[in-house]
Amino acid sequence: MRPKLSFAFDPHKTRHVFDEHAMQRLEACCDLVSSVPLTSFSTPSARAALAETEILVTGWGCPMLTPDLLRAAPNLKLIAHAAGTVKFTVDPVAYASGVRVTHAAEANAVPVAEFTLAAILFANKRMFELRDLYRADPSRRSSYELMDTSIGNFRRTVGLVGASRIGRKVAAMLENFDMDVLLYDPFVQPDDPLARQVELVELDALMARSDVVSIHAPSLPSTRHMIGARQLKLMQDGAAFINTARGALVDEAALIAELQTGRIQAVIDVTDPEIPPANSPLFSLPNVFLTPHVAGAIGTERARLGLMAVEEVERFVRGEPMLYEIEPALLERLA
Repeated sequence: MRPKLSFAFDPHKTRHVFDEHAMQRLEACCDLVSSVPLTSFSTPSARAALAETEILVTGWGCPMLTPDLLRAAPNLKLIAHAAGTVKFTVDPVAYASGVRVTHAAEANAVPVAEFTLAAILFANKRMFELRDLYRADPSRRSSYELMDTSIGNFRRTVGLVGASRIGRKVAAMLENFDMDVLLYDPFVQPDDPLARQVELVELDALMARSDVVSIHAPSLPSTRHMIGARQLKLMQDGAAFINTARGALVDEAALIAELQTGRIQAVIDVTDPEIPPANSPLFSLPNVFLTPHVAGAIGTERARLGLMAVEEVERFVRGEPMLYEIEPALLERLA
């Protein structure tokens, strides 16, 4: 018998994730309990669907799978999360009860790494500042003055904080450029293949030596505000700070204070809180390029998430090892 599959996510938040081809592939290997995703687990119909579900495909907007909900799904064998982190979707009791969990964080890492690379290249060339200078001075005199300083992407130093899947992708991309790459991650050992691409350093050394600092660490209680006033003051004049990870990794008040000196620049995609107060200086500082948490999959990039989830379901149904199954022992280190 083919396994029974249900969906649980907010369809308004997951447009483009499952296209027609993805749905056809799922229908070819599973029996769909319903093609309409569950948006709540509290209704009798939702409980009835869970009771017969063996594979649950989740995504953004999925209600938390609590112990009570998991008991209502006694046949559940696999949760395939078509998004990144599962920490706000799957209670750890699921792993203890034998439910296997896979996710599409590797797929979501691709656009984040691409965004980061673009930010690094633009920051080193001071593109946002040059744009503003040109707008204010069409004669280009002020632009030429900045162009004659030591800016650009040749022989620059990039510091990566965290060897996450995104951090590793960025390091691999930077191999194509004439740049030195520093890495701070206490879990990376000298025998890690990544150590052949980067120079392993302590955080203070990375902050002081880098022309660009890019954050790729997980948001954990132990990493909250790991970048504070002392670390920011170590940065060189004119250096750039990039955060595409989580806002809680940075002491935002300290970052704003340092940015207000005009000494450094920043590309910030994530903040804490998720949406800053309307009067936050991050919206108006000329040396800040602020984006609304868009480094991850948006638009058609979301289809990569659905494709990865589909491929994992197919492997599971065929009895093959899944490529992106979450190891419970590593949960504490996951974003």
